[in-house]
Amino acid sequence: MVSGERPATMADSGAALADEAIILVGGRGTRLQSVVSDVPKPLAPVGGRPFLAWLLDLLRAQGMRRVILATGHMAKQVEAFVGSDWSGMDVDYSHETSPMGTGGAVQQAVARLQGESVHVLNGDTFLRYAPSGLVAATSRIGAGIGVALAHVDDVARYGAVGVHDGRVTGFQEKGGRGPGMINAGSYYFSRAGLALLGRATPFSLETEVLVPQAGVGNVAAFCETSGFIDIGVPEDYERAQRMFGAHA
Repeated sequence: MVSGERPATMADSGAALADEAIILVGGRGTRLQSVVSDVPKPLAPVGGRPFLAWLLDLLRAQGMRRVILATGHMAKQVEAFVGSDWSGMDVDYSHETSPMGTGGAVQQAVARLQGESVHVLNGDTFLRYAPSGLVAATSRIGAGIGVALAHVDDVARYGAVGVHDGRVTGFQEKGGRGPGMINAGSYYFSRAGLALLGRATPFSLETEVLVPQAGVGNVAAFCETSGFIDIGVPEDYERAQRMFGAHA
């Protein structure tokens, strides 16, 4: 854990909660190759250990029972590092042999689920939040999908997210300026939400699922988050070294 605070666990809510997560770890990380080129982006060393180790530790501490790693580029390195068990958390793999897009990678991994709902995370981002809170926020408004958002000082790199009455109202293109909420790459899909993934691959989870579903009010917004970091570009990768190194 990066923070010394006790993480919220899946048992913190009386509701039936998803205890499985899909982590997208198959991207090539082209923007980071000038700094890290010999390992897949999720295994880039941060604070003295692979970045993915911090993310898996966080999920395990939050009470996640099982994780499916959606692999692609340099998949064998990921599997060799993680194995089939992470501190008592079961680990499974869904490997794409050709690029399937974020939506296609999730769709394929869903076939390996044991339950009927799931958390989905990007393998190159870190965000502190309570999974139980995200589930509750999604259920509260009857949405099929929940998105954990992060507040940043400048939305230019990411694109802002519109929020009203607990729902995501829209995803703006990159280029805006100033502080605001952004998509932090952490999602919850209920059973109804997973049903929206039935389509041909490859496809983008963001543009072909989240955007249209937000347009009909089917995406919950969860803003009780902190500690967002995205190692996808060299400057933030260096910031992550300082952030995690202090807690190594």
